[in-house]
Amino acid sequence: MKKLTGPFRQIITMDHLERKGPITDSMINIIENGGVIVENGTIREVDDFEKLHRKYKVPVEEITGPSVLTPGFVDAHTHICYAGTRANDYAQKIQGITYQEILAMGGGIYSTVEKTRQSDFDTLKNETFNRVDRHFNSGITTMEIKSGYGLSLPDEIKMLDVINSINETSTPDLVSTCLAAHVKPMEFNDNETYLDFIRSDILPLIRERDLSRRVDIFIEENAFQPKESQKFLVKAQALGFEITVHADQFSRGGALVAATVGATSADHLESSQDKDIRALVNNNVTAVVLPGASLGLAMDFAPARKILDAGACLAIASDWNPGSAPMGDLLLQSALLSNFEKLTFAETMAGITFRAASVLGMDDRGILRQGKLADMISFPTDDHREILYNQGMLKPDMIWKNGNLFTKKSQ
Repeated sequence: MKKLTGPFRQIITMDHLERKGPITDSMINIIENGGVIVENGTIREVDDFEKLHRKYKVPVEEITGPSVLTPGFVDAHTHICYAGTRANDYAQKIQGITYQEILAMGGGIYSTVEKTRQSDFDTLKNETFNRVDRHFNSGITTMEIKSGYGLSLPDEIKMLDVINSINETSTPDLVSTCLAAHVKPMEFNDNETYLDFIRSDILPLIRERDLSRRVDIFIEENAFQPKESQKFLVKAQALGFEITVHADQFSRGGALVAATVGATSADHLESSQDKDIRALVNNNVTAVVLPGASLGLAMDFAPARKILDAGACLAIASDWNPGSAPMGDLLLQSALLSNFEKLTFAETMAGITFRAASVLGMDDRGILRQGKLADMISFPTDDHREILYNQGMLKPDMIWKNGNLFTKKSQ
C-alpha cells in the first residue's frame, strides 16, 4: 500500500553526491515543501508534496509544524554489546593515567571482558537492547555491533548470539562483526597462538552458524602487531569473511595492513600520516573516523579533512564502547568533528548516511531516492543547517524504519 508523507519544509535527499572525496554544500539536493511516497517499506518517489498529492491520490501521513527530513543515520562502528561499566578507568584517565597503562595493569578491555564473561545471555541481551534502543531514538536506523569482550569460544559466540537475537526483533537493523582479535586474553601465552585459535576454532563456527560475515582486529603496540595481523586477516578472508581493521589509533601500521589486504575499511586513523592515507585511497579502503574516542581519550581527531582532500571515502562512527567512547552520541560527535576538522554539512551528513552504509555493504539506504529503504528521520526545524549548528542538541522527533513511523513519544 502506498502512502504520502509530508509536507516537509526541507528534504535533504543526499542524492547525486560522490562516494569519495570532498563535497560542497552547494551540491546538496534540497526539496522545499517536499513529500515522500512510500510503498512496502521502500521509497517510490521524492518530490514536491502537492505534486505528489495530485499524482498519486493516496492516504497522507501529515506532518505539521517545521520539519527537515534526512536519511536515517548509519553507525558503522560500535561496541555496545558488553556488561558492566568502566567508570573506574575513566577516573584514572582524568588523573593522567593513559589508556595503554590501564590496559597493561589488567584494566581497560580486560575489565570489560571479565564482566561480559560473567554475564548470562539474558542479562547481556537486555543491556545491549537498551543501548540499541537509545541509539535508534537518536536517529540511528542501522548500526554495526562488534564482539570482542568475550575472547573465548563460548563467550564470543554468546556475544554474537545476543546481537543476532536482538536483530530478529529490534526496529533498527544490526550488523555483527567478530572482534575476537581485540586483545590477547590472559590465558594465552602469545599472540600467534591466540590468533591461530581464533582462525581454527572460533571463525569456522561463526561461519557455520552464520553469526557474522565480518572480521576485525585491533592492530596496536599492546594488542596485535602488523605482521601477525596481516597473516591472520588473509586467513580470515580465505574463510570468506569481509575485513575491517582497527588502525592507527595510537601508532601507525594498521592502515597499511588494511590497504595491503584490501579491507573494506580502516577505522580510527588518529595517528595516520600522508603515506597511510594514500595507501587507503589507492586500495579503495574506506576511512572510518571515530571522534567519540578522541573526545573520550582527550586525543587529536583523525585527520578527516586531509583524508577527504586526498580523495578517500570518509565515514564517521561513534565507537560507542564502555572505555574510550562511553558517550555514544553520533550526531554530537559528528558536529564537533565537523567544526574542528572543517567538514562541510554535506561531508558530515554523507559520513553518517550513505558513505557509512557502504562500509557495511548496504547500498540500499542512506539516500532518499526511488528504490531505497524508507529509513528516514525528521528534525523539528525549518533549516537543515540547524542540525549541526546545535551540536547534537537538536534531536530527531520522528523516525521511520522501513516506512513505519516511530516517535520518541511512542517509544
